[in-house]
Amino acid sequence: MRKFHAALILTLLGTLLFGCAPGDEAEQAALSSDMAEADQAASSPGQFSRLIGNESFTAILSGTAVGQMEVTHDDVTSVEFEFRSNGRGPTITETIEFSEDGYPETWEVSGATTFGNIISEEFQIEAGRASWTDTTGTDAADIGDTRLYVAQESGPYALWVYSRLLLAEEDRTLSVLPAGELRLEEIETLEVSGNAGTETITTYALSGIDLNPTYFALDETGSFFATMSATFALVKAGFEAEEQRLRELTVEYSALRFETIQEKVTQEFESPVRINNVRIFDPATLSLSDYSSVVIENNLITAIETVSAEILENEIIIDGAGGTLIAGLYEMHAHASQDNALLNIAAGITSVRDMGNNNAVLAELIEKIESGRLVGPRVTRSGFIEGVSPFNANGGILVASEEEAVEAVREYSNGDFIQIKIYNSINPDWVPAMIAEARANGLRVAGHVPAFTNADAMIAAGYDEMTHINQIMLGWVLEPDEDTRTLLRLTALQRLPALNIDDPAVQNTINAMAENGVSVDPTLAIHESLLLSRNGTTNPGMVDYIEHMPIGIQRGAKTAMAAISSAEEDEAYRGAYDKIIETLAEMKDQGIFIIPGTDLGGSFTYHRELELYQGIGMSPAEILRMATYDMAVYLEQDSELGSIEAGKLADLFLIPGDPTVDLKAIKTISLVVKDGTFYFPSDIYPEFGIQPFIAGPEIINAD
Repeated sequence: MRKFHAALILTLLGTLLFGCAPGDEAEQAALSSDMAEADQAASSPGQFSRLIGNESFTAILSGTAVGQMEVTHDDVTSVEFEFRSNGRGPTITETIEFSEDGYPETWEVSGATTFGNIISEEFQIEAGRASWTDTTGTDAADIGDTRLYVAQESGPYALWVYSRLLLAEEDRTLSVLPAGELRLEEIETLEVSGNAGTETITTYALSGIDLNPTYFALDETGSFFATMSATFALVKAGFEAEEQRLRELTVEYSALRFETIQEKVTQEFESPVRINNVRIFDPATLSLSDYSSVVIENNLITAIETVSAEILENEIIIDGAGGTLIAGLYEMHAHASQDNALLNIAAGITSVRDMGNNNAVLAELIEKIESGRLVGPRVTRSGFIEGVSPFNANGGILVASEEEAVEAVREYSNGDFIQIKIYNSINPDWVPAMIAEARANGLRVAGHVPAFTNADAMIAAGYDEMTHINQIMLGWVLEPDEDTRTLLRLTALQRLPALNIDDPAVQNTINAMAENGVSVDPTLAIHESLLLSRNGTTNPGMVDYIEHMPIGIQRGAKTAMAAISSAEEDEAYRGAYDKIIETLAEMKDQGIFIIPGTDLGGSFTYHRELELYQGIGMSPAEILRMATYDMAVYLEQDSELGSIEAGKLADLFLIPGDPTVDLKAIKTISLVVKDGTFYFPSDIYPEFGIQPFIAGPEIINAD
């Protein structure tokens, strides 16, 4: 699920939303239509009549109701928004007071984010001056012609606040506080039906603050109707049956946008392409080659030659300028989506392993990538299986018994999946039968540690891979009856500093992993964000690139993920991250295979993920081999991918520096080749509001 503008309503750590079941539809419809008097009608676009009454909305994830939003218009507009999934979710309360021409004059937002960080945001205009306080700090500005404030932690009703002002502008664009501008694009008008009757709605895309637009709909009176993404929708009560249709429309809108971008940023050459004057990273020797030429024809690397090799008359030359070529990277903990597909390509990530998704949505995305309609990485799929509970995630297949769990494994044995992924609410007693069925069908087994068990039991049951290092370490600090389906699986990390790495319980788990060949997918970058991000200070993982990002991302970079209410908690969380690094170093030293992935969308965060492995004693060259060749071997794709060799598929990227000396060099990519098609990040990034990091290489003899 995307942000609602600058609101940090994130679905990180694979958050697949869950909440209460929908109430009586007739009652909800009555609530949403409680605006019957003349001055209670919603304002038409460009008009700002005052609203009186109530509106109700249902939050739905892939067909399951997960929460709600209630809006009351009186002297002020009050908004209550909440959803719950996977034991967590945001709770947001807003109070907005409008001027006569529809601009917010005061805006207060309170509550808690998905991972518990306290929200306390205030905005006001007084005597021609705007002032605001959010997680980044306090600031102020003379308003001049810029009066519209974009709230950092607002819920989805902010879309209505912005859109009715944008609709009054001829170019539907407004400069906003604290910086940047909002742009509104009308998409289409259509009819929707529900138990409240039939309505005409218009869909829009709002962009300018974040990397991708937010899609939403207004009804014919200009009132808020819905916001939607590929897997999530917030829909006016009484029209819940339209959520799948709205989500599917959003997927198509997004695809059309990316098709337009791709036409501008994709280079396909009919002639062979020679990338000249480059050094090639060799994962076998952990070193760079002599200066070379790499010839690509169609989607294959056809030759690797010396710089002085004869250049054929029909070849197109790309000047590598003495830079380094590296095989395409593998992001091994992805939750693939259209929104992050092209950005991953720009980051040199040409292959991802999806670790849990809406199966239908992911299948459609893969089909679009493989058919060439959308640009994105190669996707290797994991089959997500979750148990039904008050805390379950929604995605993959939900099961309520051992028989259903085993049948889910069989469903994933159709050749499209390489493994199953077991999640938090699975009954631990079902796991041996699930693993037996996976083995019988040639599937690997990865997963979280289900609630009320520990890593030792899952290793003994036959896991091939442990997902998230905190899932392993919690078994050393939790009591048997403590429930990890809640935020406890994150907040309990405060207990980690007291651990002794030589404690028998710790060593027994690590030894068992080593002896049984159990891998670990630690997701270091998300643990850094969780444990080390602080309000008002740029997230340490984003320092190198944050100034290139849109203002909404810059503000979000100064927002903590967790609630940290004291100096003691601050110290405990910092100590927990240090203990994670110490533990992973011990695992590496004992020969446990490490799998790099972010659970944060990849792209820039994946570069940080790799950088963090230097903290466990890995050299830059070892990290590059891990992220390329080792992962190709792990996924049994090394005959075609993972290294730059003649005869292999043309998945690679070009950087100016030497990453074996300074791994940060991978953060300045000038060229990416995926399946023989060429992409220049300097062309891609401006389409997302990102300032490029480096210019593309010179192309010679191209028409």
